[in-house]
Amino acid sequence: MSGNGITERTFICIKPDGVQRGLVGEIIKRFEQKGYRMVAMKFMQEGFNAVKTGWVILGETNPVDARPGTIREDFCVQVGRNICHGSDSVESAKKEINLWFKPEELISYTSCANEWIEGN
Repeated sequence: MSGNGITERTFICIKPDGVQRGLVGEIIKRFEQKGYRMVAMKFMQEGFNAVKTGWVILGETNPVDARPGTIREDFCVQVGRNICHGSDSVESAKKEINLWFKPEELISYTSCANEWIEGN
């Protein structure tokens, strides 16, 4: 990724309650609508400022504190069942990615929408 930002990867884990409630597609959709690329199906997003924006999309850990329109505010009622985990820093993301993914499971690609989203 070129431009003003640095490409980051972040780890997102859809928790059992999110899977059982059939929200996987909606959660993935929200990240894709923000222009993030799914680079592994265990669900890792990649893009400019991915860690911070991932937290914005997910919302606060406690759904009561989450802003309207976030995944946790829209779909959760208690902190113990807050549907998703997202890395809280670039360093944490690297550790979590290495824990869950083998290097050969990761891909790199450029979406045809990159030019429109990133302004390159």
